[in-house]
Amino acid sequence: MTATHDVTNQPPPPAPYDAADDAALLEGLRREGAGWAEEDIRRLGLRAGSAEAQEWGELANRHEPVLRTHDRYGHRVDEVDFHPSWHHLMRVAVGEGLAGTPWAEDRPGAHVARTAGGLVWGHAEAGHGCPTSMTYAAIPALRREPELAKVYEPLLTSREYDPGLRVPTQKRGLLAGMGMTEKQGGSDVRTNTTTATPTAEPGVYTLRGHKWFTSAPMCDVFLVLAQAPGGLSCFLVPRVLPDGSRNPFRIQRLKDKLGNRSNASSEPEFDGTVAWLVGPEGQGVKTIIEMVNCTRLDCVMASATLMRRTLVEAGHHARHRSAFGARLADQPLMRNVLADLALESEAATTLALRLAGAADRAVRGDEGERAFRRIATAVGKYWVTKRGPAFTAEALECLGGNGYVEESGMPRHYREAPLLSIWEGSGNVNALDVLRALGRDPATAQALFAELAAARGADARLDAAVTRLKDSLAGASEAGARRLVELMALTLQASLLVRYAPPAVADAFCASRLGGDWGHAFGTLPDGADLGAVLVRALPAAD
Repeated sequence: MTATHDVTNQPPPPAPYDAADDAALLEGLRREGAGWAEEDIRRLGLRAGSAEAQEWGELANRHEPVLRTHDRYGHRVDEVDFHPSWHHLMRVAVGEGLAGTPWAEDRPGAHVARTAGGLVWGHAEAGHGCPTSMTYAAIPALRREPELAKVYEPLLTSREYDPGLRVPTQKRGLLAGMGMTEKQGGSDVRTNTTTATPTAEPGVYTLRGHKWFTSAPMCDVFLVLAQAPGGLSCFLVPRVLPDGSRNPFRIQRLKDKLGNRSNASSEPEFDGTVAWLVGPEGQGVKTIIEMVNCTRLDCVMASATLMRRTLVEAGHHARHRSAFGARLADQPLMRNVLADLALESEAATTLALRLAGAADRAVRGDEGERAFRRIATAVGKYWVTKRGPAFTAEALECLGGNGYVEESGMPRHYREAPLLSIWEGSGNVNALDVLRALGRDPATAQALFAELAAARGADARLDAAVTRLKDSLAGASEAGARRLVELMALTLQASLLVRYAPPAVADAFCASRLGGDWGHAFGTLPDGADLGAVLVRALPAAD
């Protein structure tokens, strides 16, 4: 007789696993000029999939950050306390060069290697990627003020994680945040009301105002937008001043967010807060836009990471769970779902690494890649992050009721996914930004079509989509911007898969995304798709 609490037909724990065991990622790493980093990426992948790192991620989200506005004596301190697991995650991320380090490495492919590192280390936990992303993105903006960059850049590119509020120049490494949005405008930062008043010291101002969504408030320095006499300008705000005193940075509250629970997001108030001007007065958006380009790339990276992470979980469950007399992984409809998810994941990963390659080459002076990066990053940010929530929901469903339970980890991934389509501009903001790029910089369209031309003649469905895209550009409008950007994204992803992925992957993607032979849900690949070839590439143990 079987005991009532005997456990059967349940999968074993998925960890440990190798988060770098991903053909699309490793091939893209080599193709985009960072093959030299493969050994490190593989090592980091094993660590990300370890039971220890997975537990860090779970604990950092279960034990959320706590705001302490005052100490026991009534002094204002404005500090946020984190669980030790958060610090473990941060120490690995910074130590592996996932913050500002690539800017200090004069080596082709450094930015690609960082993106690949994020694609694997993000399997451990998503929220701590916010401060590392902002630190990475702050450096090109800070370089608009060389004297400030000379002081802060060596510390922002450090591999030392050194938490705690102290004089920045006395620390081994720094983290940077940004404070752009305010409650009356959100993405419309030109309506900001925070004021910047010049002091007697050249380049030094005092700020007064209230920011609406400033994440990672325990960072050491922040890039902040405020209204100076000459217009909206960018400023560097340290939490601790050179004399060791606290700069007024009054955290009014932490946001109670849907997901991203491990990461503190706050509303800081400035009142006499000392700040240093970065770039000319009135050019705040122009100064900080390079920061936004970098963080948008990271949104694509993080969304692709969530896709891959939840696909691994769904595949693991399907291989070990049986229903109606057969393993789930052997049942045709589940195979179709998993294969369709695998296509989406590979397309997202391949595009993320292509964008990282463009960023790397643009930094080194390639004007063609600069133009491609300008439009393709906004396109990728719109589409990949839009696909993320639907993808994670489908992957969760592969686990059935088990996936709906917090212990599985899938609800945490599901709650995380929508953030990436909101952060750094919602879908509408990014779609309109694509139109803006096309209108102001004709080189962006030329660069995009040059990229697509590299796959010309390889697939009739792709060729037809390129023709449709050219026709659509002639009548581009704000009302139709989403449709246009979606077509751009699918065409670009298809062109990359046609050039670089196995024929079975490229054919299934073109048939279902461009050929019209698909449904609206995942798992509706056409009968002719080679599901086995797609699955064995994405989940080697699936067949």
